[in-house]
Amino acid sequence: MTVLVLFTLGMLWVGGRIDTALAGERTGHGGLPRITVHVGDTLWEIADALTQEGDAGRAVHRIMDLNGLADSEVRPGTRLYLPEDLIR
Repeated sequence: MTVLVLFTLGMLWVGGRIDTALAGERTGHGGLPRITVHVGDTLWEIADALTQEGDAGRAVHRIMDLNGLADSEVRPGTRLYLPEDLIR
């Protein structure tokens, strides 16, 4: 019985996570420019190459906020949304 309860709770948790992820895609970023991270890219280099602001640190934080990133580490293949006003 305990196993069944734990399994059910686990499935509800997974379902909630999937629904939250899909809701973020549906509501937020339509029409924003995006890039795909390549091997060797860092968020700092991406922000520095794209920014009009001249402050890569501020641009990094804006990209992190927009994409829900906990830190500035990105993996190859990751698609990042970029703030429109950030692009040169």
